[in-house]
This record gives sequence, C-alpha cells and structure tokens, in this order.
Amino acid sequence: MSYVHPKLQAFTGALEDLFREVDAELEDRYGGRFPLHPNRPRRGETCNPEMDGLFEVAPDFTAGFGSERGRGYLVSLRVATLERVPPAEFEALMVYTAELVRERLPRFFPGRSLELVRDGRRFKITGDFSLGEV
Repeated sequence: MSYVHPKLQAFTGALEDLFREVDAELEDRYGGRFPLHPNRPRRGETCNPEMDGLFEVAPDFTAGFGSERGRGYLVSLRVATLERVPPAEFEALMVYTAELVRERLPRFFPGRSLELVRDGRRFKITGDFSLGEV
C-alpha cells in the first residue's frame, strides 16, 4: 500500500481538472479538423478525455535535466489521426493550447506562483510546486 500526501493529491487533481477543461475546449473548437484514428474512441466514450476524441492533452512531469527552465510539467499534445498534421498547423495548435493553459493557471492554482514558458519546442509549467508545511 502506498501513501500519497493529501496536498500532492490536491495539486495533481487540480492539474488534471485544468487539462480536462483545455481538452474540452480543443475538442469543441478543432475536434472535426482531422479524421479520428480508427482505433480511437469518439469523444465522450471513455471516462477520461485523454483517452478519447481527437486530442490528447496532458501534463508530463520532467525533472528538467538539460533544460534551462528546469523541472516542470510539459504540456503534451497529441492529435489522434492517421492523417499528416502539417508542422505549422501543429505549432498553431500547441500555441493555442498553451494560451488556454496559461489563462487558466491562476484559477486552478490561486495564490501559487506558476507560469507557462517556452522550453525549446515545447511549453512547460514552472514555478512553485512545493507542498507547503507538511
């Protein structure tokens, strides 16, 4: 049996809620842009929006080794299609996704100093990940 600190559970829960909201926005706006991969469930067919619909958007923690920005959560975006997504269009989707994450960070993490930065070709949430007094 493993123990997860309640403050860590609250942080990761808020992060998951943020990304679910961003996923919904992407699906609403661009969900019909490309044909869905034939093995991918349609939007709403699973209990986790990362696993269905055209987009998979999720936070991926990185320790930041080799990065000027250090540790943080990469904004991971995948388009679930067999069609080729032009690089310029994928970049536009990444920028739009980053804007959505950036504008929602203060609402999901009030009082916490977090920011979204460009880290190479990706976007990353950096800042205060501390759990405070334990």
